[in-house]
Amino acid sequence: MAKKFCTTGTCIPEKNYMVDLSNRIQQIINQYIESGQYFTINRARQYGKTTLLYLLEKELRKQDYLVLSLSFEAADEYFESLGSLAEGLSLDIEECLREQNVDEKVLEEWNHSISERFPMRSLGTKISNLCRKCGKKVVLMIDEVDKSSDNQIFLSFLGLLREKYLKCQQGKDVTFHSVILAGVYDIKTLKLKLHPQEESKYNSPRNIAVDFNIEMSFFVSDIQTMIQEYEQEHRTGMDVKEISRILYDYTSGYPYLVSKICQLLDERVSDVQVWTREGILSAVKVLLKEPNTLFDDMTKKLLDHPQLKEMLQNILFAGVDFPFKRETPIIDLGVTFGFLKDKNGIVAVSNRIFETQLYDMFLSETAVNNQMYMKVSSDRNQFIVSGM
Repeated sequence: MAKKFCTTGTCIPEKNYMVDLSNRIQQIINQYIESGQYFTINRARQYGKTTLLYLLEKELRKQDYLVLSLSFEAADEYFESLGSLAEGLSLDIEECLREQNVDEKVLEEWNHSISERFPMRSLGTKISNLCRKCGKKVVLMIDEVDKSSDNQIFLSFLGLLREKYLKCQQGKDVTFHSVILAGVYDIKTLKLKLHPQEESKYNSPRNIAVDFNIEMSFFVSDIQTMIQEYEQEHRTGMDVKEISRILYDYTSGYPYLVSKICQLLDERVSDVQVWTREGILSAVKVLLKEPNTLFDDMTKKLLDHPQLKEMLQNILFAGVDFPFKRETPIIDLGVTFGFLKDKNGIVAVSNRIFETQLYDMFLSETAVNNQMYMKVSSDRNQFIVSGM
Protein backbone atom coordinates (compact mmCIF):
# COMPACT_ATOMS: atom_id res chain seq x y z
CA MET A 1 0.00 0.00 0.00
CA ALA A 2 1.36 3.44 -0.98
CA LYS A 3 2.34 5.76 1.84
CA LYS A 4 0.33 8.90 2.61
CA PHE A 5 0.92 12.09 4.57
CA CYS A 6 -0.93 11.89 7.89
CA THR A 7 -2.60 14.80 9.71
CA THR A 8 -4.96 12.85 11.98
CA GLY A 9 -3.99 10.44 14.73
CA THR A 10 -0.66 8.71 15.07
CA CYS A 11 1.87 8.71 12.23
CA ILE A 12 3.10 5.19 11.46
CA PRO A 13 6.49 5.01 9.68
CA GLU A 14 5.39 2.00 7.62
CA LYS A 15 2.25 3.78 6.39
CA ASN A 16 3.02 7.48 6.39
CA TYR A 17 5.58 9.94 5.10
CA MET A 18 7.00 11.51 8.23
CA VAL A 19 10.00 13.31 9.65
CA ASP A 20 12.77 11.02 10.91
CA LEU A 21 12.50 11.33 14.70
CA SER A 22 15.00 8.60 15.59
CA ASN A 23 17.62 11.06 16.89
CA ARG A 24 15.07 12.79 19.13
CA ILE A 25 13.83 9.45 20.45
CA GLN A 26 17.33 8.34 21.38
CA GLN A 27 18.03 11.75 22.91
CA ILE A 28 14.98 11.37 25.18
CA ILE A 29 16.11 7.89 26.21
CA ASN A 30 19.68 9.03 26.89
CA GLN A 31 18.79 12.23 28.77
CA TYR A 32 15.64 11.23 30.62
CA ILE A 33 14.69 7.55 30.59
CA GLU A 34 18.06 5.94 31.36
CA SER A 35 18.56 8.20 34.38
CA GLY A 36 15.06 7.40 35.69
CA GLN A 37 13.54 10.86 35.29
CA TYR A 38 9.89 11.78 35.79
CA PHE A 39 8.91 14.45 33.24
CA THR A 40 6.03 16.07 31.38
CA ILE A 41 5.81 16.69 27.63
CA ASN A 42 3.52 19.68 27.21
CA ARG A 43 3.10 21.09 23.71
CA ALA A 44 0.29 22.70 21.70
CA ARG A 45 -2.45 20.71 19.98
CA GLN A 46 -1.41 18.54 17.05
CA TYR A 47 2.25 19.02 17.81
CA GLY A 48 3.19 15.36 17.43
CA LYS A 49 3.04 14.30 21.10
CA THR A 50 1.09 11.08 20.47
CA THR A 51 3.35 10.06 17.58
CA LEU A 52 6.44 10.77 19.68
CA LEU A 53 5.12 8.56 22.51
CA TYR A 54 4.29 5.77 20.04
CA LEU A 55 7.81 5.79 18.58
CA LEU A 56 9.37 6.09 22.04
CA GLU A 57 7.40 3.07 23.23
CA LYS A 58 8.54 1.00 20.23
CA GLU A 59 12.19 1.85 20.86
CA LEU A 60 11.97 1.26 24.63
CA ARG A 61 10.49 -2.18 24.06
CA LYS A 62 13.41 -3.02 21.75
CA GLN A 63 15.75 -1.99 24.56
CA ASP A 64 13.98 -4.41 26.94
CA TYR A 65 11.94 -1.97 28.99
CA LEU A 66 8.43 -2.89 30.08
CA VAL A 67 6.27 0.01 28.82
CA LEU A 68 2.83 0.82 30.21
CA SER A 69 1.36 3.15 27.58
CA LEU A 70 -2.00 4.66 28.62
CA SER A 71 -4.22 7.56 27.56
CA PHE A 72 -6.83 9.63 29.39
CA GLU A 73 -8.43 10.64 26.06
CA ALA A 74 -11.67 8.73 26.76
CA ALA A 75 -11.34 8.04 30.47
CA ASP A 76 -13.83 10.50 32.00
CA GLU A 77 -15.51 7.77 34.05
CA TYR A 78 -12.17 6.96 35.72
CA PHE A 79 -12.37 10.23 37.64
CA GLU A 80 -15.73 9.65 39.31
CA SER A 81 -14.02 8.27 42.42
CA LEU A 82 -10.66 7.05 43.70
CA GLY A 83 -11.96 3.49 43.36
CA SER A 84 -12.95 3.90 39.71
CA LEU A 85 -9.57 5.50 38.89
CA ALA A 86 -7.62 2.69 40.56
CA GLU A 87 -9.78 0.04 38.89
CA GLY A 88 -9.58 1.69 35.47
CA LEU A 89 -5.80 2.06 35.61
CA SER A 90 -5.49 -1.52 36.81
CA LEU A 91 -7.46 -2.80 33.78
CA ASP A 92 -5.49 -0.67 31.32
CA ILE A 93 -2.16 -1.81 32.75
CA GLU A 94 -3.30 -5.44 32.59
CA GLU A 95 -3.84 -5.02 28.83
CA CYS A 96 -0.31 -3.63 28.45
CA LEU A 97 1.14 -6.53 30.43
CA ARG A 98 -0.67 -9.15 28.36
CA GLU A 99 0.39 -7.48 25.12
CA GLN A 100 4.04 -7.69 26.20
CA ASN A 101 3.74 -11.35 27.28
CA VAL A 102 4.53 -10.77 30.93
CA ASP A 103 4.92 -13.94 33.02
CA GLU A 104 1.58 -15.45 34.09
CA LYS A 105 2.54 -15.36 37.78
CA VAL A 106 3.17 -11.62 37.55
CA LEU A 107 -0.16 -11.19 35.75
CA GLU A 108 -1.98 -13.26 38.34
CA GLU A 109 -0.62 -11.14 41.16
CA TRP A 110 -1.42 -7.92 39.28
CA ASN A 111 -5.05 -9.04 38.97
CA HIS A 112 -5.61 -9.20 42.73
CA SER A 113 -8.67 -7.09 43.58
CA ILE A 114 -8.40 -3.42 44.52
CA SER A 115 -9.22 -2.52 48.13
CA GLU A 116 -12.52 -0.64 48.22
CA ARG A 117 -11.55 1.29 51.34
CA PHE A 118 -8.00 2.26 50.29
CA PRO A 119 -7.93 2.06 46.47
CA MET A 120 -4.87 4.30 45.92
CA ARG A 121 -2.85 2.45 48.56
CA SER A 122 -3.91 -0.84 46.97
CA LEU A 123 -2.86 0.38 43.51
CA GLY A 124 0.48 1.51 44.95
CA THR A 125 1.12 -1.98 46.36
CA LYS A 126 0.33 -3.50 42.96
CA ILE A 127 2.81 -1.16 41.27
CA SER A 128 5.55 -2.06 43.75
CA ASN A 129 4.99 -5.80 43.31
CA LEU A 130 4.98 -5.48 39.52
CA CYS A 131 8.22 -3.45 39.42
CA ARG A 132 9.87 -5.83 41.88
CA LYS A 133 8.98 -9.08 40.11
CA CYS A 134 8.70 -8.42 36.35
CA GLY A 135 12.47 -8.49 35.81
CA LYS A 136 12.54 -5.30 33.71
CA LYS A 137 12.62 -1.56 34.24
CA VAL A 138 9.03 -0.32 34.00
CA VAL A 139 8.20 2.95 32.21
CA LEU A 140 4.75 4.53 32.61
CA MET A 141 3.59 6.94 29.91
CA ILE A 142 0.17 8.61 29.89
CA ASP A 143 -1.06 10.69 26.94
CA GLU A 144 -3.76 13.40 27.18
CA VAL A 145 -3.04 13.56 30.90
CA ASP A 146 -4.50 17.06 31.31
CA LYS A 147 -7.98 15.96 30.17
CA SER A 148 -9.03 15.43 33.80
CA SER A 149 -6.51 17.55 35.63
CA ASP A 150 -9.01 19.84 37.34
CA ASN A 151 -10.21 17.58 40.13
CA GLN A 152 -9.06 16.18 43.46
CA ILE A 153 -8.98 12.59 42.21
CA PHE A 154 -6.35 13.45 39.61
CA LEU A 155 -4.38 15.24 42.32
CA SER A 156 -4.50 12.09 44.45
CA PHE A 157 -3.09 10.06 41.58
CA LEU A 158 -0.19 12.52 41.15
CA GLY A 159 0.33 12.36 44.92
CA LEU A 160 0.66 8.57 44.74
CA LEU A 161 3.31 8.83 42.00
CA ARG A 162 5.22 11.46 43.97
CA GLU A 163 5.10 9.51 47.24
CA LYS A 164 6.37 6.32 45.62
CA TYR A 165 9.10 8.21 43.75
CA LEU A 166 10.40 9.86 46.93
CA LYS A 167 10.31 6.60 48.90
CA CYS A 168 12.14 4.86 46.08
CA GLN A 169 14.83 7.55 46.21
CA GLN A 170 15.21 6.77 49.93
CA GLY A 171 15.41 3.01 49.29
CA LYS A 172 12.06 2.36 51.00
CA ASP A 173 9.98 1.34 47.96
CA VAL A 174 10.15 0.04 44.39
CA THR A 175 8.26 1.89 41.65
CA PHE A 176 8.30 2.93 37.99
CA HIS A 177 11.77 3.56 36.61
CA SER A 178 10.50 6.57 34.65
CA VAL A 179 7.14 8.36 34.23
CA ILE A 180 6.15 10.46 31.20
CA LEU A 181 2.95 12.52 31.23
CA ALA A 182 1.95 14.27 27.99
CA GLY A 183 -0.63 16.98 27.32
CA VAL A 184 -1.14 20.57 26.18
CA TYR A 185 -0.78 22.11 29.64
CA ASP A 186 2.19 21.78 31.96
CA ILE A 187 0.55 20.01 34.89
CA LYS A 188 3.31 21.20 37.22
CA THR A 189 1.73 24.64 37.16
CA LEU A 190 -1.96 23.94 36.55
CA LYS A 191 -4.25 25.56 39.06
CA LEU A 192 -6.86 23.23 40.53
CA LYS A 193 -10.27 24.47 41.63
CA LEU A 194 -11.21 21.85 44.19
CA HIS A 195 -14.36 23.50 45.51
CA PRO A 196 -16.16 26.70 44.45
CA GLN A 197 -15.50 28.33 47.82
CA GLU A 198 -11.78 27.57 47.76
CA GLU A 199 -9.12 29.67 46.09
CA SER A 200 -7.10 28.10 43.30
CA LYS A 201 -4.09 26.08 44.35
CA TYR A 202 -1.09 24.85 42.45
CA ASN A 203 -0.57 21.25 41.51
CA SER A 204 2.37 20.65 43.87
CA PRO A 205 2.42 16.83 43.82
CA ARG A 206 4.05 17.00 40.39
CA ASN A 207 6.98 19.15 41.47
CA ILE A 208 9.29 16.13 41.21
CA ALA A 209 9.15 16.39 37.41
CA VAL A 210 12.18 17.70 35.54
CA ASP A 211 11.89 20.17 32.66
CA PHE A 212 11.58 18.61 29.20
CA ASN A 213 13.84 20.60 26.87
CA ILE A 214 13.80 18.54 23.67
CA GLU A 215 12.74 20.65 20.66
CA MET A 216 9.64 19.16 19.02
CA SER A 217 9.12 21.60 16.15
CA PHE A 218 10.75 20.59 12.87
CA PHE A 219 13.91 22.18 11.52
CA VAL A 220 14.54 22.51 7.78
CA SER A 221 16.78 19.42 7.95
CA ASP A 222 13.97 17.46 9.63
CA ILE A 223 11.43 18.39 6.96
CA GLN A 224 13.98 17.40 4.35
CA THR A 225 14.01 13.78 5.60
CA MET A 226 10.26 13.49 4.91
CA ILE A 227 10.33 15.26 1.54
CA GLN A 228 13.34 13.21 0.42
CA GLU A 229 11.49 9.94 1.07
CA TYR A 230 8.51 11.21 -0.94
CA GLU A 231 10.76 12.30 -3.79
CA GLN A 232 12.52 8.93 -3.93
CA GLU A 233 9.18 7.23 -4.51
CA HIS A 234 7.48 9.76 -6.79
CA ARG A 235 10.37 11.27 -8.78
CA THR A 236 8.77 14.71 -9.19
CA GLY A 237 12.08 16.44 -9.88
CA MET A 238 11.52 18.93 -7.05
CA ASP A 239 14.37 20.76 -5.31
CA VAL A 240 14.08 18.98 -1.94
CA LYS A 241 16.20 21.50 0.02
CA GLU A 242 14.34 24.50 -1.41
CA ILE A 243 10.88 23.01 -0.81
CA SER A 244 11.85 22.11 2.77
CA ARG A 245 13.06 25.67 3.36
CA ILE A 246 9.85 27.22 2.00
CA LEU A 247 7.71 24.88 4.11
CA TYR A 248 9.68 25.96 7.18
CA ASP A 249 9.32 29.65 6.26
CA TYR A 250 5.53 29.35 6.32
CA THR A 251 5.12 27.01 9.30
CA SER A 252 8.18 27.60 11.52
CA GLY A 253 8.21 23.80 11.79
CA TYR A 254 4.76 23.37 13.42
CA PRO A 255 4.32 19.59 12.77
CA TYR A 256 0.64 19.61 11.79
CA LEU A 257 1.04 22.55 9.39
CA VAL A 258 4.06 20.98 7.67
CA SER A 259 2.25 17.66 7.16
CA LYS A 260 -1.02 19.34 6.12
CA ILE A 261 0.59 21.45 3.39
CA CYS A 262 2.43 18.36 2.09
CA GLN A 263 -0.84 16.41 2.14
CA LEU A 264 -2.57 19.13 0.12
CA LEU A 265 0.30 19.21 -2.37
CA ASP A 266 0.06 15.44 -2.77
CA GLU A 267 -3.72 15.13 -2.95
CA ARG A 268 -5.37 18.43 -3.86
CA VAL A 269 -3.17 20.92 -5.70
CA SER A 270 -3.40 20.58 -9.47
CA ASP A 271 -3.70 24.12 -10.85
CA VAL A 272 0.08 24.76 -10.87
CA GLN A 273 3.31 22.78 -10.96
CA VAL A 274 2.86 21.11 -7.59
CA TRP A 275 6.17 20.80 -5.70
CA THR A 276 7.28 24.38 -6.28
CA ARG A 277 6.90 27.71 -4.46
CA GLU A 278 3.71 28.35 -6.49
CA GLY A 279 2.37 24.93 -5.50
CA ILE A 280 3.01 25.63 -1.81
CA LEU A 281 1.24 29.02 -2.10
CA SER A 282 -1.74 27.26 -3.68
CA ALA A 283 -1.80 24.69 -0.87
CA VAL A 284 -1.59 27.43 1.76
CA LYS A 285 -4.63 29.15 0.20
CA VAL A 286 -6.61 25.91 0.45
CA LEU A 287 -5.46 25.40 4.05
CA LEU A 288 -6.57 28.90 5.08
CA LYS A 289 -9.90 28.67 3.27
CA GLU A 290 -11.14 25.36 4.66
CA PRO A 291 -12.01 24.56 8.30
CA ASN A 292 -9.76 22.20 10.22
CA THR A 293 -9.49 21.04 13.83
CA LEU A 294 -6.43 23.20 14.57
CA PHE A 295 -8.07 26.46 13.44
CA ASP A 296 -11.34 25.48 15.15
CA ASP A 297 -9.40 25.01 18.38
CA MET A 298 -7.70 28.38 17.88
CA THR A 299 -11.07 30.12 17.61
CA LYS A 300 -12.33 28.38 20.73
CA LYS A 301 -9.22 29.24 22.74
CA LEU A 302 -9.47 32.93 21.82
CA LEU A 303 -13.14 33.01 22.85
CA ASP A 304 -12.19 31.46 26.18
CA HIS A 305 -9.27 33.87 26.72
CA PRO A 306 -10.24 37.42 25.57
CA GLN A 307 -7.06 38.94 27.06
CA LEU A 308 -4.94 36.73 24.79
CA LYS A 309 -7.13 37.69 21.84
CA GLU A 310 -6.65 41.39 22.64
CA MET A 311 -2.87 40.92 22.84
CA LEU A 312 -2.82 39.25 19.40
CA GLN A 313 -4.93 42.06 17.92
CA ASN A 314 -2.54 44.66 19.37
CA ILE A 315 0.46 42.81 17.91
CA LEU A 316 -1.08 42.40 14.44
CA PHE A 317 -2.99 45.67 13.96
CA ALA A 318 -1.37 48.18 16.30
CA GLY A 319 2.22 46.95 16.02
CA VAL A 320 2.60 46.85 19.80
CA ASP A 321 5.83 45.23 21.04
CA PHE A 322 5.40 43.17 24.20
CA PRO A 323 8.59 42.03 25.98
CA PHE A 324 8.74 38.24 25.92
CA LYS A 325 8.53 36.88 29.48
CA ARG A 326 7.10 33.39 30.04
CA GLU A 327 6.46 34.42 33.65
CA THR A 328 3.64 36.67 32.38
CA PRO A 329 0.57 34.38 32.54
CA ILE A 330 -1.08 35.53 29.30
CA ILE A 331 2.18 35.19 27.33
CA ASP A 332 2.81 31.77 28.84
CA LEU A 333 -0.72 30.75 27.80
CA GLY A 334 -0.14 31.95 24.24
CA VAL A 335 3.08 29.93 24.03
CA THR A 336 1.34 26.89 25.54
CA PHE A 337 -1.32 27.04 22.81
CA GLY A 338 1.36 27.44 20.13
CA PHE A 339 0.19 30.93 19.10
CA LEU A 340 3.16 32.96 20.36
CA LYS A 341 6.96 32.74 20.27
CA ASP A 342 10.02 34.67 21.36
CA LYS A 343 11.47 36.75 18.51
CA ASN A 344 14.58 38.56 19.72
CA GLY A 345 13.05 39.21 23.12
CA ILE A 346 9.70 40.41 21.70
CA VAL A 347 6.40 38.48 21.60
CA ALA A 348 5.53 37.42 18.03
CA VAL A 349 2.92 35.21 16.36
CA SER A 350 4.50 31.79 16.04
CA ASN A 351 4.32 31.33 12.25
CA ARG A 352 3.10 32.93 9.01
CA ILE A 353 0.14 30.56 8.66
CA PHE A 354 -1.22 31.49 12.09
CA GLU A 355 -0.53 35.15 11.39
CA THR A 356 -2.61 35.07 8.20
CA GLN A 357 -5.37 33.03 9.81
CA LEU A 358 -5.61 35.47 12.73
CA TYR A 359 -5.66 38.50 10.39
CA ASP A 360 -8.49 36.93 8.40
CA MET A 361 -10.40 35.96 11.54
CA PHE A 362 -10.16 39.41 13.14
CA LEU A 363 -10.99 41.27 9.89
CA SER A 364 -13.99 39.02 9.31
CA GLU A 365 -15.24 39.70 12.84
CA THR A 366 -14.78 43.44 12.31
CA ALA A 367 -16.72 43.33 9.04
CA VAL A 368 -19.61 41.37 10.57
CA ASN A 369 -19.82 43.68 13.58
CA ASN A 370 -19.44 46.94 11.63
CA GLN A 371 -22.84 48.48 10.84
CA MET A 372 -21.45 50.76 8.13
CA TYR A 373 -19.85 47.78 6.35
CA MET A 374 -23.18 45.91 6.48
CA LYS A 375 -25.08 48.96 5.20
CA VAL A 376 -22.73 49.46 2.24
CA SER A 377 -22.90 45.76 1.37
CA SER A 378 -26.71 45.71 1.43
CA ASP A 379 -26.94 48.89 -0.74
CA ARG A 380 -24.46 47.44 -3.21
CA ASN A 381 -26.76 44.49 -3.89
CA GLN A 382 -29.44 46.85 -5.24
CA PHE A 383 -27.23 48.06 -8.09
CA ILE A 384 -25.14 45.02 -9.02
CA VAL A 385 -26.68 42.13 -10.99
CA SER A 386 -24.68 39.16 -12.31
CA GLY A 387 -21.46 40.92 -11.35
CA MET A 388 -22.28 44.07 -13.39
